[in-house]
Parts: sequence; C-alpha cells; structure tokens
Amino acid sequence: MKILSFRYNDVVSFGPKVKKEEAVWDVLAIQEALQVLPSFATTIVEGMTAGFEFVEQSRKLVEAAQNSENPEQFKYAFTEIEWLAPIPRTTKNIICVGKNYQDHAKEMGAESAPENLMIFTKAPTSIAADEQTISAHADVTSALDYEGELAVVIGKKGKNIPTKLAYDYIFGYTIANDITARDLQAKHKQFFLGKSLDGACPMGPYLVTKDEIPNPHSLSIVTKVNDEIRQNGSTKDMIFTIEEIISEISRLVTLEPGDVILTGTPAGVGKGMNPPTYLSSGDVVKVSIEGIGTLVNRFK
Repeated sequence: MKILSFRYNDVVSFGPKVKKEEAVWDVLAIQEALQVLPSFATTIVEGMTAGFEFVEQSRKLVEAAQNSENPEQFKYAFTEIEWLAPIPRTTKNIICVGKNYQDHAKEMGAESAPENLMIFTKAPTSIAADEQTISAHADVTSALDYEGELAVVIGKKGKNIPTKLAYDYIFGYTIANDITARDLQAKHKQFFLGKSLDGACPMGPYLVTKDEIPNPHSLSIVTKVNDEIRQNGSTKDMIFTIEEIISEISRLVTLEPGDVILTGTPAGVGKGMNPPTYLSSGDVVKVSIEGIGTLVNRFK
C-alpha cells in the first residue's frame, strides 16, 4: 500500500493512494462518516503501532467508501491537496547514516570505507514535503548540497534488536533528500547544524508498506538536478545493510514507531563534482527510487 499525508481544506489527514488514479482516499473522513470500525487511528504513527492490522483496517475503510452511495466524496485528486511528508513530524531527530556507499565515501575524501556505522541526526523541524518549495538559505550558506536516500520508517518499539529480526520492526519505506550546507558542516566540525536547516529533509511522496518492497537492497536511486542526472546508484551498494543499521542503532537508542532512518547516499553529490556544484535559487531536485516514486522539490 502507498500511503500519503496531506492537507485538504485546512484539515490534515492521510490515506492510501487510489489505484490507477492520481488521487488519495481520506480514511479519516470515511471512518467519521460511515463508522466502519469500532475505532481507528487519528495519525499515521498511531496506526503503525497496530502493524499490518493498520493496513487491513485502511483497506476495509476504502472498501466501505467504494460501496457507499457517493464514493467520490471520500477521495481527492492530487491537484486538490497540499502534500505533507509521510511522517509530518517525527518524535525524535531523524537518524541518518553517513558514508554508507563506498563511492560516496571516496568522493567525500575518505581513503577507505568506514569500518563502523557513522550516525548523525537532523532536527524534526527540517522535515519538508514532496512538491514543497524550499529555501536556498543563501543568507547562511553558499554550499547547499543534495543527497538522495532510501528512508526506513520504523513500525514498532524495539531495543537490542537482533539483526535477523530487524525487518520485523520496519513498517515501510519512503524517499528522502538529505540536504546539507557543506560550509556550515565544515565550520561547526559536526553535522547537526549543517544538516538541520528548515526544509533540509524533504520526504515522500509516499510511505510504501514493506510488503510491496520485498528486497530493499535491490532498488535504483536516481537524483536529477534540473533534469540532469547527478546520482545513479543502487541500494545493493550499501556498506552496512538495513538490518545491520537497525540492530546497531537499537543497541544504544530505543527505536519507536514513526522513527525515520536515512540509509545513506550514493556517489554524485555536488561537493564531489569538479568543480563542486551546489544548489541555488531556481533549481529543481528530483529523487527517484524504484518501487516508491519521485520526490520533487524546488529551491528559492
């Protein structure tokens, strides 16, 4: 199932994409009007705590809407909604893996691939949505860069998760762009400020449930800037697998429903070009991941 968060008539909601249509079902509106279920989650994060039952409940709501007298009242065309990030606000910082692709580590100046997991975070206030216009932050940076990444969304609470059980804790996947101010990153000698500018973590367009992506380590990742291909990689080239990432993080930090983990970016970022080529006002960045879709953002 492809699930999206959105705002319609100033009301925030969520629901699955309508099959074969550029539209979304408003499951909250369906439940309110038809009272299909004894109870239903009011947010995606709340729903994820129920695991696959949340998906089944959403399907029941859609079926009820389809069988109602006026199904059209419960679905909205994409042109009618304001897209939100699939998880509009995480409860903790977004967790990110650095230099998880060998070619990217090399283009960033590393002599060899990291032997240990490199973790940093981005502030929840950096979250942005598909089709959202993002500030180029020209007042504070002249080195704004892009990093297309596969993002993992955690579906249940876990600590000390064994590697072989890590997939049990995943709800689904989305696309993220780990936008980075390289000059701020260098100035402050750490990642947080340079990675956490407002809008520096657009995600979307969908949250795709894990059953639709049986092998997340065989997905193409393509990033375009103004339709020029800059990154053209595959998740098969990750140094640390998703299972290893989840297991290692959970040894030290309790993972919870709605937590988002960015799994690293392949080679082709602006800093790695000769000469380095950064984002500026007017640029359009598109990150496409097989099986999920395309995340599009304009900079101004």
